[in-house]
Amino acid sequence: MIAAARRRIGPALGKLARRPARWSREADRVANRGLERAHPALLGSVFWLRGRARRGVAWAGPRVRPVAARFFRVLAVGERWVRRACAAAVRGATRLSAIFTPPRVLGLVVVAAGVALIASQFVDYRAVEIGQPGYADLPGAAPPPTEDVKTAGEAHAYLLVPLGGLAVVLGLLAVGRTRRRLGLAVAGLGLVAVATILLVDLPNGLDAGTETSRYAGAAAVLEDGFYAELAAATGLLLAGLLYYARPCRIRISLSGRAASGRRRRPRRRASSRARVARSA
Repeated sequence: MIAAARRRIGPALGKLARRPARWSREADRVANRGLERAHPALLGSVFWLRGRARRGVAWAGPRVRPVAARFFRVLAVGERWVRRACAAAVRGATRLSAIFTPPRVLGLVVVAAGVALIASQFVDYRAVEIGQPGYADLPGAAPPPTEDVKTAGEAHAYLLVPLGGLAVVLGLLAVGRTRRRLGLAVAGLGLVAVATILLVDLPNGLDAGTETSRYAGAAAVLEDGFYAELAAATGLLLAGLLYYARPCRIRISLSGRAASGRRRRPRRRASSRARVARSA
C-alpha cells in the first residue's frame, strides 16, 4: 500500500479568509473608477445649475424687488397704525379708569339693579296651567291655557317698588360719594328683597289654590317675573357687599412721598468744580 500525502487545513482556511479582503479591494477600485469618471459630469452639472440660478436671480430680481418693497411698505404702515391704535386704546383706558372707578361702577350696578327690581314688579310671576300633563305628551303643540295669572307686585302689595326706588337713590349717592355705609344700606335692602321673594312670592306662586278643584290637571308654575325680581334682588345684595368690602387704598406718608419724588426727580449735571464737591 502506498501512503497518500496529507493536506493541511491551515493554508485552505487562510485562502478563504483572504477572499473577502480581496473582494472589498476590488469593489473599492471599481467605485473609485466610477467616481473618477462621474466627477467631471457632476462638476459640469453643478456649474450649469449655478449659472442657471444666477440667470434666474438676475431675471427675477428687478421684477420681484418692487413688489416686495411695496409689500413691506404696506406692512410698515399697518404696523404704524396698529401702534397708534394701541397707544390710543391705552390712553382711553387710562382716562376711563380715572372716571369709572370701582365704587362708581358698583353704584351704577346698584342703580341698574334697583330699576330692574321696580320693572319686575309689573311682570307676571306666576300662573296656573290647566291640563299640563296632557299637553306635555304632544310634541310641538301649543302651550296649555293659563288661569289666575298674577304680577310679582300683587303677592306682597308692591312692597319692593319703594325698596327699589330707595336702592336707586342710594346707588346715585354711591356714584358721587365713596362711603362704605352706603354699601351696607344697599346690602340690607337686597337682603330684605331676597327674603320677601323667597318667603312670600315663592310659596304663593307655587300654590294653585282653588283652581285644582275647578280644573283637572291644574298646576301652578313660576313665570319670568319671579326670576327677574330674584336676580335683581341678588344683584343688589352682591353689589352692596362688594361696595362695602372693596380693597382699601394704601396710604403713603409724607416722608414716603418726598422720597419717591426725589427718586423720580432727574439729577442736574454739575457745571463747576464747586458743585461737583458739594454733590460729592
